Amino acid sequence: MSTITIPQNMLPADGRFGSGPTKIRREQILDLTNAADTLLGTSHRQRPVKQLVESIREGLAEFFSLPAGYEVVLGNGGASAFWDVVCCSLVSRKAACGVYGSFTKKMAASLSSAPFLEEPAIYEGDFGTWRLPELTDGVDAYCWAQNETSTGVAAPVKRIAGSVNQGALTIIDATSGAGALPVDLSQTDAYYFSPQKAFGSEGGLWVAILSPEAIERAEAVKENAAVPGSIRWIPPFLSLTSAISNSRKNQTLNTPAISTLVLMESQIRYLNGNGGLDWAVKRCERSANTVYSWAEASRYASPYVVDEEARSHAVVTVDLIDAVPAAAVLEALRDNGIVDVNGYRALGRNQLRIGVFPSVDPSDVEALTHCIDYVIEHL
Repeated sequence: MSTITIPQNMLPADGRFGSGPTKIRREQILDLTNAADTLLGTSHRQRPVKQLVESIREGLAEFFSLPAGYEVVLGNGGASAFWDVVCCSLVSRKAACGVYGSFTKKMAASLSSAPFLEEPAIYEGDFGTWRLPELTDGVDAYCWAQNETSTGVAAPVKRIAGSVNQGALTIIDATSGAGALPVDLSQTDAYYFSPQKAFGSEGGLWVAILSPEAIERAEAVKENAAVPGSIRWIPPFLSLTSAISNSRKNQTLNTPAISTLVLMESQIRYLNGNGGLDWAVKRCERSANTVYSWAEASRYASPYVVDEEARSHAVVTVDLIDAVPAAAVLEALRDNGIVDVNGYRALGRNQLRIGVFPSVDPSDVEALTHCIDYVIEHL
């Protein structure tokens, strides 16, 4: 295939549209450079880094308008590690899961593999839609994702009717939704995410916003696991009570990537300085609607998620007709500096997937749609 050169005046100012890792703003890199002699390469047990963690925790409390008694907790390992934290520290006996994509399926698989838990109740929906779990006897935790990164589906965040009377927790994987989609945290008990999406940082860290009930559950599970004869083992790395006690000291159990903390703290200040969650949600909505409107008007593209109410404003998925191979479009875009708009590989569709997180300028998103048109017309 001959090289397609997109005119310079059509290109976005920044060609990064990844769904994770996502765009890191240049101002964050400057903050990282400024931290070179003061934070990087220093102990996370000492005051400078602990002040950084404190700023992250306070900034997130402001950003999400934390309900009374809720706490911001940090831990090592990323959101995938938190799936195992949930198994070890938050589910007493049995969970119910909504499954409608690769990441919700992985969460359910973690719960299913825990030998000290009963088999979870699985409520499965077709990819491209969402399915919440239903009230189920014997369940003490309901789990699903706010935003299914693999498919570009956004699901409601609300307690399952009757679950509070049941004493069950609501546990939400918010990795690609937190900071980009609206949320009422009072409807959750554990709202957890990694910082490499809307919070413009790197992976390897998890953040969980926990209700008093979730904290109480973690303590109760720990006590029960310590009873002689208990078959539950809580590895120190996966102990939520340990993460909670360390976070209250503004530190993590093990050494974190200090650069990740610096980048995240910088992004939180940027988001709060521009208007917080409301500003971020509206910015992402504007970008997402630009892509959906373009796809609906296109001769060769269409939104993958049919239900408009289920379409994500964080990760946008667009199908291309068979006559337009996505691989060729992706190659041409990458040759012109536009990267990471590839579909989720395991989904196996002729598809583009576009991250429209708060760091992405809406004008760049509009430019991207024009560039896709230009490439397809010149294939």
